Amino acid sequence: MAVFRRLTQLFSATKSFSFDLPIADPEPNLFHSAENDAVAASFMLFTLNCSTFFAKPGFYIEDLFMRDFYRTKGFVLGKMQLSTAAAKGEIAGSLDSALLVPIQISHSDKGTSQLLTLNQSATLLECLMSCWREDVLVLSCSDKFLRLSLRLISRYSHWVSAGLATRKAGNAGSTPGSEWAISAVPDDFIYIIHDLNCLAERICGDFLGHVVVLLSSSSSEVLDLVKQSILEGGVSLKDLIPEVINSIIQTVVEKSVEDLKQLKGITATYRMTNKPLPVRHSPYVSGVLRPLKTLLDGEQATAYLTRDIRNELVQGAALEITGRYYEFAADLVSVARKTESTLQRIRQGAQRRAGASSDVSDNNVSDTDVSDTDKICMQLFLDIQEYGRNLSALGVEAVKIPAFCSLWQVVAPTNRQNTISF
Repeated sequence: MAVFRRLTQLFSATKSFSFDLPIADPEPNLFHSAENDAVAASFMLFTLNCSTFFAKPGFYIEDLFMRDFYRTKGFVLGKMQLSTAAAKGEIAGSLDSALLVPIQISHSDKGTSQLLTLNQSATLLECLMSCWREDVLVLSCSDKFLRLSLRLISRYSHWVSAGLATRKAGNAGSTPGSEWAISAVPDDFIYIIHDLNCLAERICGDFLGHVVVLLSSSSSEVLDLVKQSILEGGVSLKDLIPEVINSIIQTVVEKSVEDLKQLKGITATYRMTNKPLPVRHSPYVSGVLRPLKTLLDGEQATAYLTRDIRNELVQGAALEITGRYYEFAADLVSVARKTESTLQRIRQGAQRRAGASSDVSDNNVSDTDVSDTDKICMQLFLDIQEYGRNLSALGVEAVKIPAFCSLWQVVAPTNRQNTISF
């Protein structure tokens, strides 16, 4: 009985001591996939020896047995857990360091669409592969490395989404680490789109296959969960692409609006002047879609944008720019008509005060006279025809854009309103 009481004391003392260690005892189910792991063997031997010791308490020298066992157990588990924690910290720190610096190009082979273009993206992939290297991975802790892999993907996703939100808000201090997006140019976002696609393909392809091979001894249920979690991580990266495209579109639209503001000069050109009806489009029209065309013809877009993404970018930008075009033009025509109506009433009032008859007033206006508003509308009509031709050159059907059809109705002559052609 004295020996048994001593054993109980040793168990109690050792248990309390274990809480002072930087690690806790692993759960038994962590070892289910590590048949040849030394730690698993130690755990199983300890269970067997303890059972024997309780059955025959006088068989062992308790102090020597327990001292040697806990020394061995603490050394093996401590080394394993501390090594795992250090590896995880080093891997996570590498990605965090990469995400804290401005966007950097990771290679010089321009036009090579199979390579990741940004240092941040390349670092993510390197970190993911490091989690599952043979000299780093501890199979008994594979669940921890899986969680780390998913957190790395999530960290990269947050870096992209936070940057986009910061750029939209225009506040660099809103989210630490997102300052890069404020100074980023559209070409930088093209790199990001390309890398998001590449990362998703690599994660859901080669990376997933590598992990499954390493965990092949696990049950099918475990493997299914691993596949599902990694695939969801890859999909989460692709889900960011529409947001990045929209950020590019907004930048292009802002540049196009600068040219659209020149519409205001049309009023000054024809208001209270004797200029005849215009016969050609305004010079500003050629600049409205120039930012979009310049982007599409650029080296980065040519090398890294897929056909589908390129089409989505063109259609989205055309829709937004045409919408702003309609707003500017419709407002211009509305103001012109209100101004003309006001001037008309002023002239009529002046004529009445002067005693002029309405017959004389009517005779002073020829049937062939054209109002200033008519001239403004004709100029806008010629402009949107040229704009429609420029859209067609980019592969966009203007008649399928509601704002273009509405604009046509506002400025087209009566005999041309039912048919859109240019």
